[in-house]
Amino acid sequence: MTRQTRHLSVYIDRPVAEVYAFASDPANLPRWAPGLGSSVVREDGAWFVETPEGRVRVTFAPPNEYGVLDHEVLTPSGDVVYVPLRAIADGTGCEVVFSLRRLPGMTDDEFDRDTGLVSGDLARLKQVLEVA
Repeated sequence: MTRQTRHLSVYIDRPVAEVYAFASDPANLPRWAPGLGSSVVREDGAWFVETPEGRVRVTFAPPNEYGVLDHEVLTPSGDVVYVPLRAIADGTGCEVVFSLRRLPGMTDDEFDRDTGLVSGDLARLKQVLEVA
């Protein structure tokens, strides 16, 4: 099966270090990615998000100087979804790039829906950070 990926991005007029610091903190997810879930808790060193499908565990890449915000989402069914996400310096601001991968069995409508949700999340991230 050929994998399909859509690279969605937004330019944020804030220094990359500020964007990275905010977006890499799972406690901030409800502020910019409410579609993932509205309640985030840290238990025994792990981050959990309450979603409409149930509780998921979110694990971000270790802190790094390269803007890598990749994370894994362990779903209630036990599936692991790998989410590539980067904050890339661009002048005095930065570009945030989300690589949305089409999951096996996902219909065109579902992939389009997820594209819209991620685009909305990126727009919210821009709004939250540029207003701050």
